[in-house]
Amino acid sequence: MKSMVRTGFVIALAIIFLASAGYAADSKYSADTIKKVDECKTLKRDKKDMAETLSGIKNLKAEELKSWVDQKKKIVILDNRPADEYEKEHIPGAVRLNSDDLLEDSKKAEQAGLKKDDIIVNYCNGVKCWRSPAVAVMLQNLGYKNIHWLRDGLPEWIKKGYPTAEGK
Repeated sequence: MKSMVRTGFVIALAIIFLASAGYAADSKYSADTIKKVDECKTLKRDKKDMAETLSGIKNLKAEELKSWVDQKKKIVILDNRPADEYEKEHIPGAVRLNSDDLLEDSKKAEQAGLKKDDIIVNYCNGVKCWRSPAVAVMLQNLGYKNIHWLRDGLPEWIKKGYPTAEGK
């Protein structure tokens, strides 16, 4: 009986080790990027504002994004929130690319139709939300060059009275 328990324990450890090794081998994110994502999550947990700026990522205000939308500038707007929040309300034309999904599988960016030279705008639920800064640094790590961050997020967009959409 003791040896069966020990064998089961060893098998369980082996499965956990192999699963984590497979995940690490599949990850395209640098240790620095993972550290930045974890820092965002910690700020969220501690109910603190996200950083004012992110290195190599351009901050954007709602007025500028609205101007780009009105001018029909070629941009990709990414809503980085969970599906239920996106379906309830989002910026018109936004594509949902959730932070958790991208963290788990870096190919989700390509699957969302992103190209390395796209002008990409990330947003979530404002200054206390970790998702859009995390996605911005992950995309930067994956080689996307023209990344913008709507730091004040959907709350700023709504506060300005700009239109929103609902549904998938």
